[in-house]
Amino acid sequence: MNRGLLLRFENLVQLRGACRQLRALSHRKVCGAQWKPVQLSAHHVGSLRLYPQLWQKDRLISIPLSQCRHLATKEEAKKKKKKIPLMRGEVEIRPKMTVEELAQAMGKDVDHIYEALLYTDVNLDSVEPDSILQENLIKMIIQKSGMKYKSAKLKEEKERKNTDAVKRQVVNYPAVLTPRPPVVTILGHVDHGKTTLLDSLRKTQVASMEAGGITQHIGAFLVHMPSGEKITFLDTPGHAAFSAMRARGTNVTDIVILVVAAEDGVMQQTIESIQHAKNAGVPLILAINKCDKPEADPERVKKELLAHDVVCEEFGGDVQAVNISALKGENLMVLAEATVALAEMLELKADATGLVEGTVIESRKDRGKGPLTTAIIQRGTLRKGCVLVAGKTWAKVRFLFDENGKPVDAASPGIPVEIMGWKEAPSAGDEILEVESEQRAQEVVSWRTYVEQQEKMAKDLEAIEAKQKEHRLEYEKQQQKLAHLTWRQRKAVLYKANKHLMFSRPKERTEMDENTLSLIVKGDVDGSIEALLNILDSYDCEDECKLDIVYFGMGDISENDISLAEAFNGVIFGFSVKANESIKKLADKKGIKIKLHNIIYKLIEDLKDELNSRLPPAVVETTIGEASVLDTFSVTVGKTKIPVAGCRVHKGLLDKKMKFKLIRKRDVIWKGCLSSLKHHKDDVQVIKTGMDCGLSLDKNLEFNIGDEIICYEEKEVQQKTSWDPGF
Repeated sequence: MNRGLLLRFENLVQLRGACRQLRALSHRKVCGAQWKPVQLSAHHVGSLRLYPQLWQKDRLISIPLSQCRHLATKEEAKKKKKKIPLMRGEVEIRPKMTVEELAQAMGKDVDHIYEALLYTDVNLDSVEPDSILQENLIKMIIQKSGMKYKSAKLKEEKERKNTDAVKRQVVNYPAVLTPRPPVVTILGHVDHGKTTLLDSLRKTQVASMEAGGITQHIGAFLVHMPSGEKITFLDTPGHAAFSAMRARGTNVTDIVILVVAAEDGVMQQTIESIQHAKNAGVPLILAINKCDKPEADPERVKKELLAHDVVCEEFGGDVQAVNISALKGENLMVLAEATVALAEMLELKADATGLVEGTVIESRKDRGKGPLTTAIIQRGTLRKGCVLVAGKTWAKVRFLFDENGKPVDAASPGIPVEIMGWKEAPSAGDEILEVESEQRAQEVVSWRTYVEQQEKMAKDLEAIEAKQKEHRLEYEKQQQKLAHLTWRQRKAVLYKANKHLMFSRPKERTEMDENTLSLIVKGDVDGSIEALLNILDSYDCEDECKLDIVYFGMGDISENDISLAEAFNGVIFGFSVKANESIKKLADKKGIKIKLHNIIYKLIEDLKDELNSRLPPAVVETTIGEASVLDTFSVTVGKTKIPVAGCRVHKGLLDKKMKFKLIRKRDVIWKGCLSSLKHHKDDVQVIKTGMDCGLSLDKNLEFNIGDEIICYEEKEVQQKTSWDPGF
C-alpha cells in the first residue's frame, strides 16, 4: 500500500480517538463527576468506571484512552491537586540555558526545541538535551513557538562579610618599643663562601652537610657575639634557581651583607642580589671573601661594583667594605662589628606586646612533627598556645624550637624560631598573624579560601567564554563551507570526517595525542619546590615534548606518588627527599622511574635526559663520497634507453650499497639507490678517490655535465631538547 495512504489512515484514526475523548469529557462535565487517570493495577475489580464501553473500543487507537477513570470527591481532589502556574505566553529566560531547561520553561517537550532548531544553521547531531543554547537561539525558539520572553530575575547573592585578619596599626610610642636584634641576609653568587662565612660565625659545620657545598634552601640562625649583641642571619642560596628565595630574604631583612669572591669578582647572582637589596631599600655591607688566595684582587672587586652603584667608603660612598677569609676566619669580628654599628645607626626597635606578627621564611614536613615553619617574629612575643594564621592555613602552637632544634618557651621580635602545630604547611613568604581563638582562625581561612575560589571562578568563566567563542567561529566557518549542500549531504560529509574518531576507544584517542612527559615533583621544603616550579615554568619546547606537572608537594616519596605516576605514565623527581626500600620495590614492580637528587642542576640535567629520551630519533646524513659528472651517454637495454653518467670521484668513495643523491645547481634533484656501478666494463661495489666510473640511477633521469653525485649514509641520532633553563 502507498506510504501516503498509510499516513492519512493513521491521522484519521488519531482524529477519531480525539473526538471520542472530547465526547467523554463533555459528558463528564454534564454529570458533574470528578475523575482522574490511574493505572489498572492500582484499583480493585469493584472500582467504579466511567463509560467503560468508550475506553474499551478504542484501546488500541490511543494510549491515553487505555487508562481508567474513577470518581472522587471534591475534598479529595482539592487536597491532591497541585498548583501549576498557568502559562500566559511568557517564558522566563536566563543566560546559558540548556535544551532541557528551555523545554521545561516553555512547558514543551525536547522534540519541540529540536523542531524549532531545524529553522537555524545549528547541526542537530551536536545538540544534546544538556547542550547550552546561546541567548539569540533561545529568543528565536520562543518567538517561533508564538510566545514572548522575559529575563528571569536572578537571585542576588548576599555580599559576604570580609572576615580576614589584618595587621595592627603601627605604634610609635617610645615606652612600648624595645630594641631588637638586626635581621641580616647574606647574599652573593653561588660558591662565593656565604655558608662558610656563617659557619665560621656560629662555629658549626653547615657547609660540610650541604650537598656539593651549595646551600639548597634558606636557613635562619641567631648568632651571639662576644660583646653580648645578637644578630639574626638568613642564609639564602646563590644558585640561579633560587631567585625568589633571595627576594623573599631581602623583604624581611634590615641589613644585607654582599659576599663577593676576591678572585672571581662580580658575577650574575651578585648583580641580582644588589638589585634585590635596592628594591627592598636595605643598606649594604660588602664582604670581599677569599682574600687569602694569591690571585685575590679586592680593589678590582670594588671598581667593578661602581658600575652597579655600589660605592665603597674609600671612594666617597656609604658602603662599608671588609676584606675577609671565611675559611680561615680572618677579619670576621671586624665584619660583625661593622654590622652591629650599622644596626645601631638604624635604631632597630619593635613592639614586643600585643598580637604576634611575623613572616614565614621556610616550611617543611617532618614525619614525626608534621608541618613545620621557620619564621621571623616582627611584632609581639610568640608563646605556646598562640593561634596563628598564615595563608590558607592556621596553627595552634604546640612547640617552639631554635635553630639547633632545642625547645624554647617564647620568641621575641627579630628572633628566628621553628613553629610546630600547623594544620597544613603554609607557603614560604606568607604573613603570620595571631588571632583571638581557633574559631576566628577558621573564619579567616574560610574567607581567604572563598576569595581564592571567586578569583578562580572568574578566570575559569573568562576562559570558558573565550573557548565558546572560538568554537562558535570554527563552527560558522565549517557551516559556510557546507552551505551549498543539503542537510542530508552535510550530515554525510561530517560523518565521514569524524568516522575515525567515532569508532576509536578513549584509550586509542589519548594515544593519538602528542608526546607528553608527566612529572611528580617532591621536595624537602617549600622553597625548593618553588625554585623547581619556577625552572619548569621556563620550559618553552611544547612542540617537541609536552611537560605536564601532575603533582608537587613536600615530603618523602609515598605510595600515592607511585599510583599517580602509574596512572599518568609519569616520572617521579625528588629533591633532597628519600624513598624507602618498600617504595623502591613497588616502583620497580610497576616500572616507575624514581630520580632522587640533592643538587638542583643535576636534577635538571636528569630531567633534560628524560625529555631527550621521549623525542623521536633524528635521521642524520653522513657524506661518504662525492663525484662529478664529466660526460653523459645512454645504454640500450632491450628497447629501453638508460641514461648513464661518466663520473670521477674527487672525495671519499662511492659504495653501491649506500644511498645517493643527485645535486644540480645546489638543488637536490633525486634521492635513491644506484641500479649499476661500473669501472670500465666491470661491475664493482666500491669506487675510490681519483677513479672514473659509469653509473645509472634507479629512476630514468637525464644527467647534465657538472652535476654532483653524493654518496651518503643515514644514521638515527637521539635528538636533544632545545630547552635552556639558564644554567
